[in-house]
Amino acid sequence: MEHITEFFILIMLAIALVQSGIDKILDWKGNLEWLTGHFSKTPFKNMVPFNLAVILVLEMAAGLLSLVGAILLVATGSTMIALWAAVLSAINFIFLFLGQRIAKEYVGAQTIVVYLIPTFFLIYLLTV
Repeated sequence: MEHITEFFILIMLAIALVQSGIDKILDWKGNLEWLTGHFSKTPFKNMVPFNLAVILVLEMAAGLLSLVGAILLVATGSTMIALWAAVLSAINFIFLFLGQRIAKEYVGAQTIVVYLIPTFFLIYLLTV
């Protein structure tokens, strides 16, 4: 298989992002309460519901595009959807990273880098 690395990174992104999005949908109230406290002393304190909705949309779009991109990569060799998925994933993780840094949650920010590295690598593989 020509794009095996890209395929597995896309599957990883699909799992991580769709699961996270579903969690936000199923437990919107719990996520909102936790994040409201998390960002209570930041410039984002009055924007938590809006920001949570933006992250939810980005996660679901990037996760579903990752799944479709992985399927199309194997079925047709086309990388266009996979690249869109990778870029949306990177935007999502950058937003999360920014939020964690602003909230001074440095361990949480480090965790997000674990997702950013393969996402950046995927973008590289899909554009060279």
